[in-house]
Amino acid sequence: MVDSNQIKGGAKEVGGRVKEAAGKAVGNERMQAEGMADQAEGKTQKNYGKVKDAVKDQVNR
Repeated sequence: MVDSNQIKGGAKEVGGRVKEAAGKAVGNERMQAEGMADQAEGKTQKNYGKVKDAVKDQVNR
């Protein structure tokens, strides 16, 4: 089962990649940095969802 944090985190990570690429394309370092930060936040949220899901599976056994 997929936790909602995994989905939201994955979406934020992809959005961060797009934002970083757009920042590079237009030469906007701030946008690029924000994109990188969004990616890190998305990865963290996605991993939190994975851990939460794994714990839930262990508890329900």
